[in-house]
Amino acid sequence: MHILILIAALVLLIAGPGLWVKRTMARYHQPRDRYEQTGEEIARKLLDAYGLQAVPVETSTTGDHYDPTDRVVRLVDSNMQSRSLTAVTIAAHEVGHAVQDAEGFKPLMWRTRLVKWVSPIEKTGAALMMATPLIIGITRLPFAGLLMFLGGLLTLGSAVLVHILTLPTELDASFGRAMPMLEEHGVIYSADEKHARRLLKAAAMTYVSASLLSLLNIARWWAILRR
Repeated sequence: MHILILIAALVLLIAGPGLWVKRTMARYHQPRDRYEQTGEEIARKLLDAYGLQAVPVETSTTGDHYDPTDRVVRLVDSNMQSRSLTAVTIAAHEVGHAVQDAEGFKPLMWRTRLVKWVSPIEKTGAALMMATPLIIGITRLPFAGLLMFLGGLLTLGSAVLVHILTLPTELDASFGRAMPMLEEHGVIYSADEKHARRLLKAAAMTYVSASLLSLLNIARWWAILRR
C-alpha cells in the first residue's frame, strides 16, 4: 500500500506541473480577441523596440521557442494568430529570450553550447551501457562495470545539466524580461497583469517538470545499479 502511495505521489509530482501548465495556457486562450494585436504582431513590436529588427517571427510546429542558432522567434499557429492573453504573454516570453541572446545572458549562452554537445554525449553514454555486458563477458574484469556507471552518467547527467541551466534562463525570460516589457510598452491591461504572471510561471514550470523527470530517471537507474 505504501509503495502504491509513493508511486502515486511521484506521478503527481512529475505530471502535475505539466497538467497545470496546459490548463493555465488553455484558460487564458479565451477570449481569443481580447487584444488588438496578435501574438505575432506583439512579438514583432517588442523585437523592434529592443533594436532586434533582424530577428524574424515564424510559425512553429514544435512549440513556442526562441532559436539562438538561427536567431528567430517561433510561435505555434494558435499563438501567432490569436489575440488572447496567452498569445501575447508567450510572445513576450520568447522575445525575452531573444533579448537575452542579444545581451549575452550567460546561462543562455552556456545552455546553447551544452545542447550542441548533448546528442553526441548521450550517444557515447548509450554505446558504453550497451557494450558493458560484452566487455565484462570477455575480460572478466569486475571494474568493467564502471563503464556502465559512466555510460549512465553521460546519458542521464547531461540532460539534467541542460535542465539546470534552462531554469534560470526561463525564469529570467519570464520575470526579468517579459513582464517588464508587457508593463513598459502597455501591451496588456493592468487587470491582466496577475494573470500574465501566472502564465509566465507556467512557461517556466514546463522545465521544472522536465527536470523532475530527469532526476527520477537517474534515481531509477541508480537503484538498478545497486541491485
